[in-house]
Amino acid sequence: MSLNQTPRGDRVHISLFGRRNAGKSSLINALTGQEIALVSEVLGTTTDPVYKAMEILPIGPVVIIDTAGLDDVGELGQLRIQKTYEVLNKTDIAIVVIESTYVDYKFETDLLKRIEDKKIPVIVVLNKIDQQQWQQSVITKAIEKELGHQIIAVSATQKTGIDEIKRGLIKKLPEEDDKFAIIGDILNPGDFVVLVTPIDKSAPKGRLILPQQQVIRDILESDAIGIVTKEFELRETLESLGKKPKLVITDSQVFAKVSADTPVDVWLTSFSIIFARHKGDLTELIKGAKTLDKLCDGDKVLIAEGCTHHRQADDIGTVKIPRWIRQYTGKQLIFEHSAGFSYPANLDEYKLIVHCGACMLNKREMLYRIVAAKGKAIPIVNYGILIAYTQGILERVLQPFPEALLALEEE
Repeated sequence: MSLNQTPRGDRVHISLFGRRNAGKSSLINALTGQEIALVSEVLGTTTDPVYKAMEILPIGPVVIIDTAGLDDVGELGQLRIQKTYEVLNKTDIAIVVIESTYVDYKFETDLLKRIEDKKIPVIVVLNKIDQQQWQQSVITKAIEKELGHQIIAVSATQKTGIDEIKRGLIKKLPEEDDKFAIIGDILNPGDFVVLVTPIDKSAPKGRLILPQQQVIRDILESDAIGIVTKEFELRETLESLGKKPKLVITDSQVFAKVSADTPVDVWLTSFSIIFARHKGDLTELIKGAKTLDKLCDGDKVLIAEGCTHHRQADDIGTVKIPRWIRQYTGKQLIFEHSAGFSYPANLDEYKLIVHCGACMLNKREMLYRIVAAKGKAIPIVNYGILIAYTQGILERVLQPFPEALLALEEE
């Protein structure tokens, strides 16, 4: 990913839902002013969800998600519908697209109920008004009464009503003034922050990994001073500063060395823990760490990652995390893995879920995953929190976040 692009996880996710040939793809092309979605009169042209990161003026950076029709048929069609409903778990704003020719609105009523249950802002669009001969206001009001939602009448092909949709989207944008404030709330102008960034072999050549990029930007936005070093140069870096930094942030994989080299009166934490707080529920993830002491032989542990990076010989998710857990617990455990957009619908068989920092997921999806685990009474923990717990330094690395320490002290 370019350093000049907003990360997908920090973009507003706008998803379009509707029946086959309701005009979802045409509407995407009209909203974006580009021919980015395949349009066809053939039913079911869009099969799997399609993601497109882009800019929509005047909204800003977004991810547009096109989905399969809710009236798809057959066994494969049911799987596509299931995938469509799963998109709700990462949707910040939903657009439901309908046509005036529908006799009933069962699909839309069911969908709107799901959307309301998840507290997702929604816009209902009546498309293809150029193809009908009727009193638009009368039909629109009738549909609004049946669905219980206001409707925007548009023609995606003739580009009418598109500006009204954009105005509606702006009104429904999440109010997240701190969206890019990852650690800015604990920094003051002029503070020194040292970032320990081992060269990650899984990162594209010539780049830092995404969390490191984002934290550096946040430090600069806070008018603080960021100093970047590798783990083997940390001690020398600290000695040459002339004053102690307020905070040292490290890759969790080198916690042991960095903890040993960082003075005890200097705050220490990790990129993974910062993102657990930024995008997830830090308190709930801390509680999950304590489950390590209760695991038994034969228990299943799910290791979930939000991306599908190239696996290295000593990959953190498939190699290091299982090794550290086995060493800490001394138990014979069964490890299973999920990566990318996939997340098991059935979590009942797991005794613990270990999740990555979620830099590639948006906040809504990460919170959904935590809530899904909590709803099944299955503990969930984050990489950085787990590593710190197994190395006996979790209390130390939570010092910058006193509210999180309370969760660690709870029995």
